[in-house]
Amino acid sequence: MFTTTVTPRFGDADGLRHINNIAISEWFEQARNPVFRFFTPDLDLSYEKWKLILARTEFDYIGQMYYGEDVEIRTFIVRIGNSSFTIGQEAWQRGGLKAKGQAVTVHYDFLNKRSVPIPDDIRKKLQEHLVTEDEK
Repeated sequence: MFTTTVTPRFGDADGLRHINNIAISEWFEQARNPVFRFFTPDLDLSYEKWKLILARTEFDYIGQMYYGEDVEIRTFIVRIGNSSFTIGQEAWQRGGLKAKGQAVTVHYDFLNKRSVPIPDDIRKKLQEHLVTEDEK
């Protein structure tokens, strides 16, 4: 599991100091970088080097988050398929789970426009961060 601490920006909050729901999408994307580095260590976004495409995201908002307090983003793997995998994420503030989500990500060849199997060495790295529902 990876953890990333996010300090909410002023622009992430609304007039009531609540964190706007769009901020969660941005924070979760940022916190996926350690997983992305398994595939492209330097995060080079060129077609020749970048190997992932986002197929689906979903978010559940569980509790209110507030400006002025750090948020811990927990990132882990919940499923590994042949050419795709699912990243699970949670946002914690004040010791409580405030949001959770998943991102289905596909190992993708942009030059040939097709999904490709996840290489064994990367599969092993993903498995090191595999978390079952019972382990959370």
